[in-house]
Amino acid sequence: MNVKTKDLKELAKHLISPLYYDKSTRIVYSTDASAYSEMPLAVCILKEERDIPVLIDFARTKHTTLIPRAAGTSLAGQVVGDGIVIDVSVFMNKIPEINPDERWVRVQSGVVLDTLNNVLKPYNLFFAPETSTSNRCCIGGMVGNNSCGSHSLVYGSVREHLLEAIVYLANGEKVTLTHNAKLPIDYRGMNDLEAEIYKHIAETYNNQTTKALIAETFPDPEVSRRNNGYALDKIINADNTLNLTALLSGSEGTLAFATEFKLKLMPLPPKKKALLCVHFSKLEDAFSANLIALKHKPFAVELMDFHIVEAAERNIAQRQNMFFIEGKPQAILIIEFANDDLEALNQQISSCVENMKQHNFGYAYPIVFGDDINKVWALRKAGLGLLTNVAGSSKPVSVIEDTAVAPSGLPEYMKEFKTLLNKYNLSCVYHAHIATGELHLRPVLNLKNPQDVILFRTIAEEVALLVRKYRGSLSGEHGDGRLRGAFIPLMYGEQVYDLMKQMKQVWDRDSIFNKGKIIDTPPMNENLRYAFDNYRLKDIKTYYNFDLEQGLLAAIEQCNGSADCRKAVEFGGTMCPSYRAMNDERFTPRARANIMRTLLSNPKYNNPFADRDIYFLLDNCLSCKGCKAECPSNVDIARLKSEYLQHYYKHYGYPLSVLLINLLPSIQRIGSWIPQVYNFVISNTVTSWLLKGLMSFSQKRQLPKLHKYTMRSAVKTLNANNTELNYNNKPTIYLFADEFSNFNDADVGFTTAKLFVALGYCVKIAPIRESGRIAISKGMVKRAKRIAKYNIRKIKDLNGIIVGIEPSAVLSFRDEYPLLCNEDLKPLNDKILLYDEFICQEIDKGNIYSGQFTENEAQILLHGHCQQKALIGIMATEQVLSLPKNYKVDVIPSGCCGMAGSFGYEQRHYEMSKAIAHQILIPAVKNASKDTIIAVVGTSCRDQIRHFAPERKPQHPLQILYDALIKI
Repeated sequence: MNVKTKDLKELAKHLISPLYYDKSTRIVYSTDASAYSEMPLAVCILKEERDIPVLIDFARTKHTTLIPRAAGTSLAGQVVGDGIVIDVSVFMNKIPEINPDERWVRVQSGVVLDTLNNVLKPYNLFFAPETSTSNRCCIGGMVGNNSCGSHSLVYGSVREHLLEAIVYLANGEKVTLTHNAKLPIDYRGMNDLEAEIYKHIAETYNNQTTKALIAETFPDPEVSRRNNGYALDKIINADNTLNLTALLSGSEGTLAFATEFKLKLMPLPPKKKALLCVHFSKLEDAFSANLIALKHKPFAVELMDFHIVEAAERNIAQRQNMFFIEGKPQAILIIEFANDDLEALNQQISSCVENMKQHNFGYAYPIVFGDDINKVWALRKAGLGLLTNVAGSSKPVSVIEDTAVAPSGLPEYMKEFKTLLNKYNLSCVYHAHIATGELHLRPVLNLKNPQDVILFRTIAEEVALLVRKYRGSLSGEHGDGRLRGAFIPLMYGEQVYDLMKQMKQVWDRDSIFNKGKIIDTPPMNENLRYAFDNYRLKDIKTYYNFDLEQGLLAAIEQCNGSADCRKAVEFGGTMCPSYRAMNDERFTPRARANIMRTLLSNPKYNNPFADRDIYFLLDNCLSCKGCKAECPSNVDIARLKSEYLQHYYKHYGYPLSVLLINLLPSIQRIGSWIPQVYNFVISNTVTSWLLKGLMSFSQKRQLPKLHKYTMRSAVKTLNANNTELNYNNKPTIYLFADEFSNFNDADVGFTTAKLFVALGYCVKIAPIRESGRIAISKGMVKRAKRIAKYNIRKIKDLNGIIVGIEPSAVLSFRDEYPLLCNEDLKPLNDKILLYDEFICQEIDKGNIYSGQFTENEAQILLHGHCQQKALIGIMATEQVLSLPKNYKVDVIPSGCCGMAGSFGYEQRHYEMSKAIAHQILIPAVKNASKDTIIAVVGTSCRDQIRHFAPERKPQHPLQILYDALIKI
């Protein structure tokens, strides 16, 4: 391959689709969810399928390869390579036709599975194969990988549900593959390559010799999950028709480029469901207990071992899904039952529990119903990401995680497997699809260590031999990719491998499609994503403490590429607002972690923190903290951004705009002496234009004005007028007049003080002025550290509770301060609370109660602050707003508002900010009835609503509560 930049520029001229060949985009697409990394030649975001023949012609002429890619969730390196990556997930996501009567649907390759099933739900139909990545994986990837999922026990794999596929062959011709082509083949109307393919398959596979060879060498028929190599055993149907869609399924994009699929649909499963979660003191018991569970006709049986349970305890989002776990189980079988008859369902469960007890299996048998079922499955689905949520470079790795054997042989297989691990002193994580004999087995290795890289290869080969002994499949659902392709000859023998090579040769003799997968795969321990230990980075002093992760690079490498950050806005949560707005892989937290890992490990400058490519991707992060909470691996991109920016600005110097934004609290403090003058200057056409220019703010925004009084002065006046109040031994409240509440939202602060005084509390102002939130978000970490140390010093010996109004200011004490000051500040967690946390505590004590508030009815629509949602949740805010007994609270299912402090004000971010706001928040606010009260916690969020929905007047929850107070 000798493709030059000028060749790519010329190619771009002939494409409708955008073609990128800059270094940063290529780095972003150099990995998937596997351990592999290889720089692609270029990245094409496929917009029109008419570009495919152009790309095929270029690949043939320039001797390169085309790599189809959807969400990039492949675990075996299927979409890693040095050719042109073609991303179908951005534009190729239409659903052209649904036929509910005949139960089929046509979809383009970039349609997300959960999106498809949401569309199908009104028809009481769904596409049954699933994956744990269902809220971001695409149908094209599922076909390429022949995905199965937790319910394959009942529904099988994609292969059984693919009716047709529209593909482009290696000569650029567009053809339709079917699941039941009749023999003999009618070659009329076929082009030469299509006819050659059919001729080869008909002649080679429609004879008893080949059929006998395949039957002898392929896995035991009891092994339903089989994704190793091409599905030669599925080409001829029982009725002697050709099934080319079965061959395409699991071919990993190596035979043709697929653009559209006709899928068989199934009726929705029974609505009455329950999970029986059997807890085991010994892991080995679960392997045998699985066979008992299968006798009771479950819909699914999944395994989680104690590693996943422990990892979930370290994850903010998943911690709440552990409600059903009792004690310290070594393993849990999650057994799902579904039945239209509730009595029959309960009987199934009771019978299964009784059978387990008869065999002395399990010590606890919690049963989960209703909405809680989704929480249990969310925990199980998060397993892949949770497994990398361990400190340091040694992690459970994907290497032999996809083996499948007959369930009846699983107990014996696992005994031999454990003996093999013990030989190398390795521990392992066990989880996933035990019902079908496929456990995701992940030994703990350090792939930065050359010895472990050798062991990586050794373990893979020895386990392959063990799987062959049990007539299993080396891959049950994750496919071959770069990881297992080289072992196909070992698994099937050279004769069958030759058949597979012939198949590739007939379809794609020039290796245009995804070269190096399944056939002629390179050694599996080459092109690993991790560089050997980078001592250069270890010598760099960081401003945040990264000891828990064992260093900055290790914190970055927590990202395993599972792509949870790619889930669409329709699936809730906060992560990731920039990706949701732009639908661009480059704006995912995964991309930011990838580029940081790559360029910090292999810096092009003497200073690894001087890279502008890293700066660009981090600059578009809103620091919403969604990734810290929702990423199973807890990758905190906001903290990594803050750390990087401090080093970056140390190298290049601070831009004037950053300095001005950080000085804003000091400037506003001076301006508060003459607020009318200050407000005139920032709103006057001429001076406002100049100030916005200096701060790099959009001219479409209005700068926040100062209130006519400060929160501090208002509370001081309030206290002067209430010198004789009896506080009834209630705790003294020290209100935090933070940098936002004191100057811009002083009315909110004053109302807060009036509310607490009216409720019988002594209210004072906390002896701290600002949180350092601006400095943290803008990369002035040294300044933030000074502020943090000052604040901690001031409040440590304070006799009372500090109550804050602005979430980002208050949560800094718990989130960033311990890492900035290298100090355990947990004792302060009970001393500095967000307003809703404090009120809920007082409700529990009986100091605040519904009788103090109106009985009038009101409808409230609540938008929570993104950092609050990520770090502590907004349940307490809902409880506070529900104190008046006839107040009904609905939560807007929005993530970040898009303002994020100064982010939304900045000219370069204005359009992204607008797009984020208009996905859910602004339409919800505008569509609310005029009588609905709009409750908005964050000051930035209220500014965003005032800008894009000026007809609505958002209020802080404390203002709403004060208005509801029965005044005495």
